[in-house]
Amino acid sequence: MGSINRLENTPQLLNRLRMRQLALILSIEERHTLRGAAAQLGLTQPAATKMLHELENALGVPLFDRVGRGLRLNPAGARVTDYFRAIRGSMEALNRELGELRLGSAGRLAIGSIMAASPGRLTDALLGLKERFPLLSIEVAVDTSDLLLGQLREGLLEVVIGRLAGEPGGPCTFRALDGEGLAIIAGNEHPLARQRKVTFEALLAHPWVLQPPGSPMRDVIEHEFRDHQQPLPRGLVETGSILTTINLVRRSTMIGVIPETMARQNAEHGLLQVLPYRLRRVLEAYGSIVRTDRPLSRPAQEFLALLHRA
Repeated sequence: MGSINRLENTPQLLNRLRMRQLALILSIEERHTLRGAAAQLGLTQPAATKMLHELENALGVPLFDRVGRGLRLNPAGARVTDYFRAIRGSMEALNRELGELRLGSAGRLAIGSIMAASPGRLTDALLGLKERFPLLSIEVAVDTSDLLLGQLREGLLEVVIGRLAGEPGGPCTFRALDGEGLAIIAGNEHPLARQRKVTFEALLAHPWVLQPPGSPMRDVIEHEFRDHQQPLPRGLVETGSILTTINLVRRSTMIGVIPETMARQNAEHGLLQVLPYRLRRVLEAYGSIVRTDRPLSRPAQEFLALLHRA
């Protein structure tokens, strides 16, 4: 196939692309077979084959390698699906926003945030936003950065407050907000709770509650164990919920790791103990993350201004 001059042929390419082709490529990626993708979309296999060939001709490159009876994305196909996911996410976000406007509301804003931002900056920015847009519907998802970035990529969220954990899966802008310390916590009756100094060896004698693999907080803990040349403890409880971590720690001899601001707040209310152990590494600063390939709604722009002003 001949190569395509991207700059000169962009309008021509846009004229040849169809949303049905976008859905087909994403379905093949999910199902790994053309037959399965065709069935999911209600197409015959010959029609799906023709559609795939037309798209590859329009792009000037093949997108899949045949592996046995299935199809596997090649490097060009992987990049194309990244952009197609962004297009699908933009269309889903637009559809939801238009639906809200049809219902007579002032629109909808979907935000994702790590727990550390919730007590201060996020709360203040949300209150300020509601003053300016009283009828605006706001959804706030609280999770780990890696999961929130996936929702940002899919168009489920418009703004994320977190960290760029690995490859975000598309062009993003990151603006730093605050750093975040971590604290090791235990229940009030824990054997280590009243110690003036706790060693790493003493921590190894107790079960742990950690965030799932891939999250920035988990990476810091894994580095701590590697720095001490120790494997992770057996029988871990893994959860992205800080509330679950706190509840487990309070009612057992488990120890956990949560943001220092939240640990201090709970300790001040007598709910748990912050153990006197300082981790060797710290988390990178968290900040606001938005996609640069999608226009931001006015509420999202106002929210970001309030967030960074705080």
